[in-house]
Amino acid sequence: MDNNQQPRKRVVVCGGGIVGVCTAYYVAKKGAHVTLIEQSSIACAASGKAGGFLALHMCDDGPLSSLAHASFNLHRSLALELDGSQSYGYRPLTALTISITESETQHESLILPSWVDGKIKPGKIIGTVENSAQIDPRLFTRALLDKAVGDYGVEVVIAKVESLVVEDDGVVVKMVGGGVIGGDAVVLALGPWTSMLPEISTKFRVYGKKVHSVVLEPKDGDTITPHALFGTYYQVNGAGPIDPEVYPRPNGDVYICGPSVESEVPNGPELVSPDPESILVLKKVAGIVSNSLKEDNVIVKTEQACYMPCTDDELPIMGEVPGMKNCYVACGHGCWGILFGPATGSAMAELVLDGQVGIIDHDCFSPARFLSTQT
Repeated sequence: MDNNQQPRKRVVVCGGGIVGVCTAYYVAKKGAHVTLIEQSSIACAASGKAGGFLALHMCDDGPLSSLAHASFNLHRSLALELDGSQSYGYRPLTALTISITESETQHESLILPSWVDGKIKPGKIIGTVENSAQIDPRLFTRALLDKAVGDYGVEVVIAKVESLVVEDDGVVVKMVGGGVIGGDAVVLALGPWTSMLPEISTKFRVYGKKVHSVVLEPKDGDTITPHALFGTYYQVNGAGPIDPEVYPRPNGDVYICGPSVESEVPNGPELVSPDPESILVLKKVAGIVSNSLKEDNVIVKTEQACYMPCTDDELPIMGEVPGMKNCYVACGHGCWGILFGPATGSAMAELVLDGQVGIIDHDCFSPARFLSTQT
């Protein structure tokens, strides 16, 4: 049969974070008609509040390696295609480890940039401009969706998914308040809200880890160089160490996030709010790391929290849901969701439209792996 005579496959993607948008983009680019359903706004949850660090090499020697390599390379090519350096802050950078303590004396080091002048002990270089980069994930997600809508006709619907109905000839998505959208296939990319759907809740668990972050605007932001800092902060109050991360951005802002803690996920992203004590700790860490980031030298632009979608075996879930034909899932990417977004979207496009995945080693991510753990 002439492929030109075949009707376009209709695919519904649920979730407007980076994984959902990347999936919608690549599925539509392969020729399908795509409807993207998002309950709140695009990149309103973890995809809009993450640091945006990308690493080619930090998942090597494990099942995530092919996913990381493929996605890092896709990020590079998308940055060229979308003018990422201007539109969403794509740039290579250097990554360092540091130890942070209020009693530490300042150390001279050849690896520390001049703005890192606080009470820290330098560690080592763990990423270079050849294998590490960054983006502003909210701007990236929205830029990619703009291209998906403009070039490939993706339709966006703002509604909350209530349930799914699997039929012989496809899948129907029912929405809160009424309304349905049908398709030949559906991809669930709802992050930690994925397993809240009644049809999915018994299949596998996606839970949330709450992460806090602040975005600071230093008065001397033009002196802040592209060096990402992975710290260990030893608190003097007897509490255990925490692991803050510091990401300067090309616009002069500095993003700082703190440790993750498993926490109950609220019913929607608009209900997520930061804990004041966690925000205070991040501001304190900022001032210890750099005089440029002390309270008197910055404007606090954002105080926020989000829930990273995590799985029990710390691997993403990507594939057709057992017992639910033409219903696919792509979620549970943990702290590497921003890195893994493009390759996940490309892999899901291959799986949904071609029936097999070639871009990555995919089998270990299948939701079928949880069947043996169910009672």
